Amino acid sequence: MSVLWKKNYTVDALIHAFTVGKDYELDRDLVIPDCAASAAHVRMLNRIGILSTEEAASLERELKKVISEGGLEISPEDEDCHTALERRLTDVLGETGKKVHTGRSRNDQVQTALRLWCKDMLFQTMEAGFSLTARLHWFAHKHMRLPMPGRTHMQIAMPSSVGLWAASFAEELLDETAHLFAVLEVIDQCPLGSAASYGTALPLDRQYTSDLLGFSRVQNNVLYANNSRGKFEAMAVDALEYIALTLSKAAQDLILFSLPEFGYFSLPDQLCTGSSIMPQKKNPDALELIRSKAGTVSGCSAAIKNIIRSLPSGYNRDFQDTKGPFMQAAKTVFLMIKVAELTFEHLQVNEQALHDAFTPEIFATDQALKMAASGTAFRDAYRKVGTDPSSWQKQDPNQAIAERTSQGTTGNLRLDLLEGELTRLQAYTEERRIPSEQALSDLMGAKIPFFSV
Repeated sequence: MSVLWKKNYTVDALIHAFTVGKDYELDRDLVIPDCAASAAHVRMLNRIGILSTEEAASLERELKKVISEGGLEISPEDEDCHTALERRLTDVLGETGKKVHTGRSRNDQVQTALRLWCKDMLFQTMEAGFSLTARLHWFAHKHMRLPMPGRTHMQIAMPSSVGLWAASFAEELLDETAHLFAVLEVIDQCPLGSAASYGTALPLDRQYTSDLLGFSRVQNNVLYANNSRGKFEAMAVDALEYIALTLSKAAQDLILFSLPEFGYFSLPDQLCTGSSIMPQKKNPDALELIRSKAGTVSGCSAAIKNIIRSLPSGYNRDFQDTKGPFMQAAKTVFLMIKVAELTFEHLQVNEQALHDAFTPEIFATDQALKMAASGTAFRDAYRKVGTDPSSWQKQDPNQAIAERTSQGTTGNLRLDLLEGELTRLQAYTEERRIPSEQALSDLMGAKIPFFSV
């Protein structure tokens, strides 16, 4: 079988290669969701009388067989998974296979497969984000009152704790993971049936296919369905980028604080790599790559938006180039979360080094505040302490962190609030996820994961 748009001429080989690009490689991830979307489309065509019951049943059987085989091979000649899948159906079922594309364009076909992949990606990433949050909560609770110097401008600042440091990332990541749900609410619309931006003259039942695929609603306006391509992907990547930025900061902290000059933490051997020339080296390469890949994700976000920013309404081939950065960013952030969780699971905390780092100047602010509490104007106390380093007195760091009792400070982290919000969000996400997965399971006869790295 030739390309889907084949007519009475042959395109130049260079143009074919240029327009195909890497789609035949990227689309290996979209074969399974395309099978699910095609099965829903087939049932709908049978429902409106375009396909007989026998034809629909044979097409569904073959689509499920492709899924059970784990997908299919896609060649550059196929262009993409959609042509490869129609080729398979036609090779096996003959004339019946040629009918599967009735009433849809490759545009809404691509959109639907990508949308299913994106939904599953968001759910799996939320699950991973919640798992990392739970690991950070555990780490913060374990070291809740362990003193750790607080720093601003990278200089010694005020007494802090390992618990405060770890819990800050836990709360931040929980908010950013919850933000993914807000994106899901926007993209959970079924574009199938919008065709090439303008629908068709066939009486397609778009609500029926949307329900079969577990979408919360139909993406109503067919032109908007097309124009949202790239934009929805950019929304998802923007939300993922916030997680990447947080993980980059955590990685930078760990790189810095595991230096021998600090020694607050130690990275286990199994999480580090070595040097090709220096036998003594144990390098935090995974953390360094978390730091760099945050920039990669930012670049993916910018690339998608730069591709779509000046396009006219309706389908344009430019949309094809949004797929690569979208999928790259999604897989990258998912792996970053997994590596971060593994790191905190095995991270070693060096209590003595943390205590030793509490030099007298870290207590200067506390000293000024105690003078202010005794009646001295704060600004006078500030100047007195700040201009007389000899007055700085080393204190017990444990006492210093215990004295901070207002909500969210070292002596009152309120980790119970974090735990409660994590539990609530996990339950809320699962409640939202189950109906979607059940619909797809009913359609295909089994639970089908679409997203993997």
